[in-house]
Amino acid sequence: MKIVAVTACPTGIAHTYMAAEQIEKTAKAAGHQIRVETQGSMGIENELSARDIAEADVAIFAVDIEVEKKERFDGKKTVLVSVSEAIKNPSGVLTKAGA
Repeated sequence: MKIVAVTACPTGIAHTYMAAEQIEKTAKAAGHQIRVETQGSMGIENELSARDIAEADVAIFAVDIEVEKKERFDGKKTVLVSVSEAIKNPSGVLTKAGA
């Protein structure tokens, strides 16, 4: 499965990156392809391309704030979870996404 994800917390520091790492590590271990974009105090990092989004089967939003440029994902199956859920239970997040 091809997955894209966006992680973002209010301060955009530690938890944003912890969630990104957990989701990415868990998805790769399960044999999925994944690209993760982080949003926070540094702005958008590792920004997903239109092609990344178009080719993805699902988009995971592990966020505690509004996703910037959310319109890029219009028409895409999305799963919304909190940053803490992505950190504590990344396998469960992937299950919600159908992975």
